[in-house]
Amino acid sequence: MASTETVFDLLIVGGGVNGAGIARDASGRGLKVLLCEQNDLASATSSASSKLIHGGLRYLEMYAFRLVREALAEREVLLKAAPHIIWPMRFVLPHNKLLRPAWMVRMGLFLYDHLSSRATLPGTKTLKLRETLEGESLNADLVKGFAYSDCWVEDSRLVVLNAMDAQEKGAEILVRTECRRAERRDGLWQATLRDTTTGAERAVQARAVVNAAGPWVDIFLRQGLGNNQAQNLRLVKGSHIIVPKIYEGPHAYILQNTDKRVVFTIPYEHDYTLVGTTDIPYEGDPGAVAIADDEVQYLCDAANAYFTRSISPADAVSAYSGVRPLYDDHKSSNPSAVTRDYMFDVEGKPGEPPLLSIYGGKITTYRRLAEHAMKRLAPFFDGLGAAWTASASLPGGDIAGADFEAFLTGLRSRYPFLPDDLSWRYARLYGTLADTFLGGATSLDDLGEHFGAGLYSREVEYLTQQEWARTAQDILWRRTKVGLKIPEDGAARLEEYLHARPVAA
Repeated sequence: MASTETVFDLLIVGGGVNGAGIARDASGRGLKVLLCEQNDLASATSSASSKLIHGGLRYLEMYAFRLVREALAEREVLLKAAPHIIWPMRFVLPHNKLLRPAWMVRMGLFLYDHLSSRATLPGTKTLKLRETLEGESLNADLVKGFAYSDCWVEDSRLVVLNAMDAQEKGAEILVRTECRRAERRDGLWQATLRDTTTGAERAVQARAVVNAAGPWVDIFLRQGLGNNQAQNLRLVKGSHIIVPKIYEGPHAYILQNTDKRVVFTIPYEHDYTLVGTTDIPYEGDPGAVAIADDEVQYLCDAANAYFTRSISPADAVSAYSGVRPLYDDHKSSNPSAVTRDYMFDVEGKPGEPPLLSIYGGKITTYRRLAEHAMKRLAPFFDGLGAAWTASASLPGGDIAGADFEAFLTGLRSRYPFLPDDLSWRYARLYGTLADTFLGGATSLDDLGEHFGAGLYSREVEYLTQQEWARTAQDILWRRTKVGLKIPEDGAARLEEYLHARPVAA
């Protein structure tokens, strides 16, 4: 085993959105941070979301006003920080009078509009569905609806950009690295990390540990820290299917279901519709989660109750599932009623190095969660810097005036050889960082080997060197979504290409 290195201020276990967000915040305040992730960044829950920055309209029925208010405010903050990977989206709520009266829906939307200020997002509008584009794809018995605003986010890229910013500010980011064990000794945390690819171990010291392991938070407490009493987590599975698009237009729908849940249908990668999500209690290995046949049917049935174009399980071109690591307040047996708010458990006797464990949370509120985590840790670090992320851009998000369309026009003028769909993808995924790998290119040939679906080796090199991508799955599904369209031989050639080159990041 290698000798112990410099003492870190924070050892963060878990490379999802919460861990990456805390790493970024803490590094920007002057702390020396090490983040380790047992797999790829955003390889679990943080890449299996509905990909929305939203207040959570349905949480109003649970009286979660604090959570909704905080989430609503964050929409505007994150839009400014990352206008490339986050953009406004209108949501249409067709009114089903058999499920909720119109006055109740309108009251909820009034609260949604006014619980927090809105600088750029338009408010709610009542729709006569038989007279609008939004109603053309809906069943004829749906005559009234409402339109409101939330935002779309490239969820896995949000995690990567936070990790990149943390690294730029001095953090060390280790992927495919698990924290096998940690113990308090000599006034510090003494931890053993293991590279899951090579098996090499490394000893590190830290003044504090942040357990941001998501669905593995209790597992890490038991297996890594020896706390056999850890029983604070409630796992809930959420699944989505991707089908050929079932309606035209850039808007999404929020569909009320007979079980009192809601299902979203969202435009996805130009040619598809994303349908989700489910809420099912889950037990077992979080890494083995997968969509079940009855979940696929449930999502198809939910969509078919509203749209004129019906879908069946056979229409699903892809699907994904994730496990939500919710805090178990032991108040409800209904998975949909379990709080989505985040909770902290700070453990450690006076004079001991602290352990902060995170339960729950939403991708929308990750930045505020990080601020609150730092507030809880502040008493253990003298001279900690002030909160700073509310007005800071994420990598690639420093777009003048947050005007994405103007930025896209500029990118296309600099690289006129790019097909429109490819220039749009580069602008959306990388923002101002697109020039990092496009610089000097004057033709598609300059982008190197083409694997299919607009994926060229120059982008692959960038992703492996700058964004910790190691495998084809990292690239095809988390750094990009070209896995939906790339031919099988292209994916195979990408695997061969990656195996033939040395590990970079």
